[in-house]
Amino acid sequence: MLRINPVILFIFLMILSGGCIRKPSGTGDHGKFTFLSEEHFKFLEKLTKDVIDSSRISPGEKVVENTGPNNTGGILIRPGGRSCYPAFWIRDYAMSLETGFITPEEQKHMLKLVASTQCDQTWITKGGSIIPYGAIADHIRIDDGLPVYFPGTLGYDDQGNKKFGIFPPYDDQYYFIHIVWYYAMTTGDKNILKEQINYRVLSDRLISAFHLPPSHEDNHLVYTTDDFRGVDFGFRDVITMTGDLCFTSILKCRAASEMADLMKISGNLKAASRYTKIAESIKSAIPSIFLNEKGMLRASTGKSSQPDVWASGLAVYYGILEGETAGKACRVLTEAYQKGELAFRGNIRHILTTDDFSDSTAWEQSLVAKNTYQNGAYWGTPTGWICYAISRTDPEAARKLAAEYVLELIENDFRKGPEYGSPYECLHPSGFRQNPVYMATVACPYIVFKKLK
Repeated sequence: MLRINPVILFIFLMILSGGCIRKPSGTGDHGKFTFLSEEHFKFLEKLTKDVIDSSRISPGEKVVENTGPNNTGGILIRPGGRSCYPAFWIRDYAMSLETGFITPEEQKHMLKLVASTQCDQTWITKGGSIIPYGAIADHIRIDDGLPVYFPGTLGYDDQGNKKFGIFPPYDDQYYFIHIVWYYAMTTGDKNILKEQINYRVLSDRLISAFHLPPSHEDNHLVYTTDDFRGVDFGFRDVITMTGDLCFTSILKCRAASEMADLMKISGNLKAASRYTKIAESIKSAIPSIFLNEKGMLRASTGKSSQPDVWASGLAVYYGILEGETAGKACRVLTEAYQKGELAFRGNIRHILTTDDFSDSTAWEQSLVAKNTYQNGAYWGTPTGWICYAISRTDPEAARKLAAEYVLELIENDFRKGPEYGSPYECLHPSGFRQNPVYMATVACPYIVFKKLK
């Protein structure tokens, strides 16, 4: 009788299913829903592909004059085109993978680059921050491949000045796991987990990364304090948050589920079971710790603990919020959209305008002015998650939001010429615009719309 290796069968079934990302354990299947007309979907698909093409840095290519060429030996994908972000950012790349526009060869090069720059010796920066063993870089320089673990600089020697926390951002550890998971699941290359990178097996590097962010022993939620603060999520690294951290814990929940898959591939069923239980524990803890009386998830339990639009939408999309708990959050988001408190031209605020901390700032503590950047501007990155959440309450409102998002992209499409810049990183009704040709603005919504199409 022909005997089939169960690991090979597992990978085969994943590939057969299209390599779709599985949400954390306990998540229900997403039903099919048409958010966009076929014309608008095709436009977004082509625009996303062209933005990713514009974000590629070929070996030997320079991005801006004051940085050297790409000397890493392979293609890198930065957060966007033109002269913005002239380095390789881990989270932005990880958030674009499910578009399907990045080849396995490109993926493997960037995966190994991230793994090779993982911190293998704890050290303290000149500015007094700490880079702990197992930390994943925030971004990597293209000319010399040096890791920069903290936001706010391209310099290796001047990183970590406490402005962005004592610890590097917590989310990059979980995005590293997602990079490896996606590659292994979609290529069937299980041997990647056994590969030695700088004298350490990749599977061991994943374990070090997963267990680095400070977490509670009982429920495994990620937390931080004033004295040992780390950024919860790089898309709000200029915001100070403390206490239990919602968005990072959502990412950890997904990463735990992905670690379970990777441990199964490695044949370590005991470890796989452990990570599955961690995912289940986090999923159970998130609503009990972060839900407010209106049904939204708070961003944290300490500073900047306002209701978090992005976290609430993502938790619904991942199935971490279910049943009436999810329904309540969806109704809040739908009502806020209808009242004009949530979106501008299809782009989404981090928090509702009605939840601003004060007249002078949206979040409780920010390094930037109100209604700019991460402190009140509107972003396209979470539009897909929010559209999905709203569709569960009001399908027509979700379609309207999705159409507004695409119409802004059509109007200001960067391919029309240098005076145009969409997709922008973020924008505001005041006229504020930041960073043109920004990849996550189209990649993240496209992934949602494609998956549910």
